[in-house]
Amino acid sequence: MKKILTLFSFLESNKTVQKIFFILLLLTCVFAKVSPPVALLLGLVVANLSGHPFLPFNHIAIRYLLQFSVVGLGFGMNALNALAIGSTSFLFTISSIVATIGFGYLIGRWLSIEKKTSHLISCGTAICGGSAIAAIAPIIKSDEKQTSVALGVIFILNSIALFLFPSVGHWLSLTQQEFGLWCAIAIHDTSSVVGAANKFGHEALEVATTVKLARALWIIPVALLTTILFKNKSSKIKIPYFIGFFILAMLLNTYLPEIALFAPKIVVVAKVGLTITLFLIGSGLNFNVLRSVGFKPLLQGVLLWFFIAALALVSIMCFT
Repeated sequence: MKKILTLFSFLESNKTVQKIFFILLLLTCVFAKVSPPVALLLGLVVANLSGHPFLPFNHIAIRYLLQFSVVGLGFGMNALNALAIGSTSFLFTISSIVATIGFGYLIGRWLSIEKKTSHLISCGTAICGGSAIAAIAPIIKSDEKQTSVALGVIFILNSIALFLFPSVGHWLSLTQQEFGLWCAIAIHDTSSVVGAANKFGHEALEVATTVKLARALWIIPVALLTTILFKNKSSKIKIPYFIGFFILAMLLNTYLPEIALFAPKIVVVAKVGLTITLFLIGSGLNFNVLRSVGFKPLLQGVLLWFFIAALALVSIMCFT
């Protein structure tokens, strides 16, 4: 342990070596197929033990990488399939989104959480985790700290869900379809949804993936509503350009076979972009920032997560 602390002390004092170490970890996230939660954890380790050597550029990199990731994920969606399968879960989807965002607002007020942070956590829980936060953050003009806290809360819970949900599903003897629908609604991020459903079974994986992709389309109306709610009186309401590119990417993937041939590669690159973003977010989130935020955002995330998981589970078991 002393050797590790000595190493990080050396890294913190030697800026050149610190930069090399930072870049090596960044490349590890890119080429070693590191999962988003692990990337965030690696970033937190860097932030709190060796320091971020490129901190002044962190905010710009995070903003553009998040937007790029949202657009790239659109190439993994088929509009026709999403509409066809998503129609069967339409009521579950819209009711859970409205209930989660509404309950999140009440919890945020109750806990006196900063409005933008609370809204990001609510949207990330209600729709599709990091992708939703990536879409909403520029609309409400959240700063790096607010976005970092929201993403951190969401991905910590995602990593727990990946292991918890399959066990609960087997314990409750859920069918493949029930479990696929449940995890698509109750788990935040697509990567964790796919991972949990894959552990449960092939049919669950198909249902979960399709429903989650259809659910992700609700980024658009929620983003539009957010634009109205958070707009400045002195400015005009406008849809952020990357939301338009997100829609365009989905339509291209659906109607142009030529695009569909290399669309999966774009999605892979987009997911790598999100992984890098999380590493950068974690590397800018040191203990001083965490202490200034407190435990309340995490508590909001946990309460919302239990709320949506319980609500979805009861609804699925009673009405399907």
